[in-house]
Amino acid sequence: MRDIVGLYLNPPERAIVLCVEEKSQVQALNRTPPILPLAPGAPARQSHDYERHGVTSLFAALEVVSGVNISNCYRRHRHQEFLPFLNDIDANLPRGFDVHLVMEYHAVYMARARGSNLGQDREAF
Repeated sequence: MRDIVGLYLNPPERAIVLCVEEKSQVQALNRTPPILPLAPGAPARQSHDYERHGVTSLFAALEVVSGVNISNCYRRHRHQEFLPFLNDIDANLPRGFDVHLVMEYHAVYMARARGSNLGQDREAF
C-alpha cells in the first residue's frame, strides 16, 4: 500500500500515474415530471418516481496530480469494452511519458489486456 501511495505522491520523472476504476450496473434514471423552478421562500422539490433507462458500465481513469479524468460508459462490462477504453487512455495522453496504471486485479482487465494497442509505441506494460 505504501508503494502505491508513494507512486501517487511522488511519481517518477516523465511519468503519468492513472488510477483506473470501474463501476458496473449503474442505473440510468430520470425523474418523470420536470422539477419546478424555485420560488422565493419555497424549498426545492423533486418527484419520488422515475423512468428507468437500463443500466450502463462506467470505466474511468483519474490522474491524481492534475485532476484530469478520462471516462466512458458502455452497455456491457467485458474485456471487449475495457480494451477500447485502454486505447482511449492512450489516445488522450501526451507522448514521451511512461504510463503507470493503478487498478484492482480484475479478470475483465487481464483477460485480453495484452492484446490492446496500449504500449505499441510505449514500453509494454
